[in-house]
Amino acid sequence: MSLKKVFFLSVSIFLYGFLFNSIITCSPKPNNSKIKTATKSQIKEKTRVITKINSIEDSILVNGMVLIPSGTFEMGADNSKGYEDEYPKHKVKINSFWMDITEVTNAQFKKFVDETGYITTAEKKIDWDEMKKDLPPNTPKPNDSLLAPSSLLFNYTSSPVPLNDYSQWWKFSKGANWKTPWGPDSSIEGKDNFPVVHISWNDAQEYCKWAGKRLPTEAEWEYASRGGLQHSVYSWGNQLITSSSSKANTWDGEFPFKNSVKDKFEFLAPVKNFNPNGYGLYDISGNVWEWCSDWYNYNYYKLFENQIADNPIGPSVSYDPNEPYLEKKVMRGGSFLCNDSYCSGFRNSMRMKTTPDTSSIHAGFRTVVDAL
Repeated sequence: MSLKKVFFLSVSIFLYGFLFNSIITCSPKPNNSKIKTATKSQIKEKTRVITKINSIEDSILVNGMVLIPSGTFEMGADNSKGYEDEYPKHKVKINSFWMDITEVTNAQFKKFVDETGYITTAEKKIDWDEMKKDLPPNTPKPNDSLLAPSSLLFNYTSSPVPLNDYSQWWKFSKGANWKTPWGPDSSIEGKDNFPVVHISWNDAQEYCKWAGKRLPTEAEWEYASRGGLQHSVYSWGNQLITSSSSKANTWDGEFPFKNSVKDKFEFLAPVKNFNPNGYGLYDISGNVWEWCSDWYNYNYYKLFENQIADNPIGPSVSYDPNEPYLEKKVMRGGSFLCNDSYCSGFRNSMRMKTTPDTSSIHAGFRTVVDAL
């Protein structure tokens, strides 16, 4: 749940009618009147390097992970569905690393919480004194009820709606968090192997620190998603998601009012229910969006138009032309809500972005460990 957005959605919705773009939109709407680029490099987070498993400690650290080999690939859109921030397509060199074969599960996240007592963003009441620092001067304080712990939930519509009005199916819901993903009356009992959700980027970072791991860079994520395939649109190749057997947990039918459940899952699916990609990664497409370490910058790829990017770690400046006042992190992979009619977020190159304190019913993550 984004601290800034709770306020804007409730108090300034008429002034910022496009706000939902930053929370859950899949399609960037470019505004070329203002161009920014990253001017300096970030410092890459490092984990303990595991070139080969030489000890029980090494084995424990990379348990449930697969080694992604070093290589070079072309990063960016492979078909006409690509948005402008997916261009230009450019060559990228990636060093080997270990990656979780699944998204982090409820059971794994529960162990972290049990051992540390960590409280997620969605479980915290919003601190108005902190929030107002990022708002215009003299902004009035919203009602205390609007500062209560909450997160974003999907709601069916009763009929077709304009697909550019995300408020039709997204609602902030009090009491929605990783333990009660669909609100206070829900639970994760019996769902240990489901991906943990309602996780902000900040939450994912804290988990990584505890686990001795880190989030993948955007380049590492796309390289891993491609599974060794060249010029592939999807993690499984170029075959359309609607053809033959289900390839991933995505929306089947007419979004957002009718789900045919062709893939056998209405919403979230347990991990490992669909075939892995060429590197042995499950659910790298669909199920939940996955956080990356990078700041999002609409123009970032332009820096590498005529050169090979050597293990890029993202820009130091976040920039979304739709909302230049909000700093955002990258998310990848699509979710159970993605459908080709409005969002093909499960494409290898599709870039999603939102603020690091945002959480929702389809926000999760997976981790990596350095191998070189």
